Amino acid sequence: MIFKVYYQENANEVPVRENTKTMYIEAESQVEVRKKLSERKINIEFIQKVDGAYLEYEILNEDYKVLEI
Repeated sequence: MIFKVYYQENANEVPVRENTKTMYIEAESQVEVRKKLSERKINIEFIQKVDGAYLEYEILNEDYKVLEI
């Protein structure tokens, strides 16, 4: 499964929508995504499963790239 992770690069600052970034991770569950990202110093705001038509739409985005962790 592919998950879209919304995050802030600095875990010590208050989240600001304009600074929210996204990344795509392949994992079996949201728990696995959090484990894969646990060593990174980021503030995870939201993890969303991406599939079906939504995944097809995201693939068309030029920024779409699944991270290999």
